[in-house]
Amino acid sequence: MKPSLKVSVICGLLLSSGAVYAQAPLTANMAQLIAQGKYLATAGDCDGCHTIASGQVYGGGRAFDTPFGTLYSTNISSDKQYGIGNYTYQQFVDAVRNGVAPIGNLYPAMPYASYHRISDHDMQALYAYFMHTKPATQPNRENGIGFPFNIRMGLKLWNLVGFDKATFKPTADKSPLWNRGKYLVQGLGHCGECHTPRNFMMATEQDHALEGAVVNYLNAPNITAKNLTQEKWTFHDLAQFLKTGQSPKGTAFDDMYVVEKHSLTQLNDHDITAITSYLLDQAQPSSESQSKLTPLAVSPLDTKLPGYRIYMDKCSGCHGLSGQGLPNVAPALKNNATIEDSNIFNTVAVLTNGISQQGYNQQLSYYTMPGYKNSLNDQQMADLITYLHHSFSTQITTTTAKQVAAIKKQLSNN
Repeated sequence: MKPSLKVSVICGLLLSSGAVYAQAPLTANMAQLIAQGKYLATAGDCDGCHTIASGQVYGGGRAFDTPFGTLYSTNISSDKQYGIGNYTYQQFVDAVRNGVAPIGNLYPAMPYASYHRISDHDMQALYAYFMHTKPATQPNRENGIGFPFNIRMGLKLWNLVGFDKATFKPTADKSPLWNRGKYLVQGLGHCGECHTPRNFMMATEQDHALEGAVVNYLNAPNITAKNLTQEKWTFHDLAQFLKTGQSPKGTAFDDMYVVEKHSLTQLNDHDITAITSYLLDQAQPSSESQSKLTPLAVSPLDTKLPGYRIYMDKCSGCHGLSGQGLPNVAPALKNNATIEDSNIFNTVAVLTNGISQQGYNQQLSYYTMPGYKNSLNDQQMADLITYLHHSFSTQITTTTAKQVAAIKKQLSNN
C-alpha cells in the first residue's frame, strides 16, 4: 500500500533528527500516526522485551540467556542519553529492520530477521511513536557475553549466513484476513523466533517454520496448521487463547505469558481473528458451526494407576479432583494442550520448575505453581505424567523414568 500524500509529507519530517522531530507540535495526522505506532509496538511486544518490573517503560534491562552468555535488552525510549531519542528515521529503520544500530551490529536476539518484513508505512508509524515515548533515564546494562562473541564485527558474518532479509509477500490465493495474519505472525509478532528450530549458527530453519523449538527451558510447541489441527485446536479456542491467555485447551505460561500480557491480549479482535485464520489455515467459522463442536472425550479416572495418589497429594487441591481446574487459581487439565501433547518436555519442565503467578487483570489470574524437583523422583514424576495422560487426555502411553531423567538433564544443561 502506497502512503498518501499527507503521510509522505510526514515522512519528510521523520527523516530529520529525532531531537527536532520530538519537539514539533502535533497535528491531527501526526497524532494518528503516533497512535498507530503505539498499537504496532504492542503487536511487536516491544514492551515485554524492553521493560522490566522494577524499571521504566522501554528502559531495557531484561535478561536473555543465550548459548553465548547473557544479553540485556536496551533502552528504546525517546531519552537522548540512554535511549534512541537522537536516532534519525534511517538509523531507526537500520536498527529495527537490519540489526545495525549506531553502536554497531545488534545481536539477533533482537528479532530484526522477522522485523525486516515490516512495511514502510508501519515503520514510519513506529518511529513516530518511539520518538514521542516518555524518556526513560535508565542506563543500559553491559552484556555478559564473553570473547569472541562480544566483538560485534563478527555479527556481520552471521548476517551473511543467517539473515535472509525476507520481505513480506502476500499469498495471492488467500483472503486479506489470512494475509493480515501472515503479516503479523511472520513480521511484527515474530512468532518464528521462538517456535522455529535453529541450526548450529542459531539461524532459524525456514524449511521447518513454526515446527517448535526448545527456548529458555521450555518447548515452544509446534504451531503449524497441521499440528494444531491434529491437536484439535478449534478456531474459537485458539482465538480465545490468543485474546485472553487462556482457553479450554489451557493457559499461557513463562515467556508466552509475557507475550500474551504485553502484546496479544492488547490486539483488536480483527487482528486476533487474522492470526487465528493464518495459524489454522482456516476461514472464520460461523457461530452455528462453532457451537456444534464437542470437547474431546477422556478416559475415566483410574485410581489403580501409581500416579493417582501423587495427583491427589500434589495437584488436586488446585486443579480439582477430576482435573476441572479452579477459576483464578489453576487451569483445567482436561484436554489441556500441554497434557495432550505427546512430547512430554513441557510437562516435565513445569513439574520440575513450577510456574510463576500469572495475572492479566483483576478478573483473570492464576496462582503460583510450585516445582517438584526436590519432592518427586524420576519414577514418581513419570507415574504422575502417565496418570495425567490416561485421565485427562487422549494420550494412553506410559511415561518412563528414563524419559523424565533425559529431559531433566536437558533442562539442567540449558
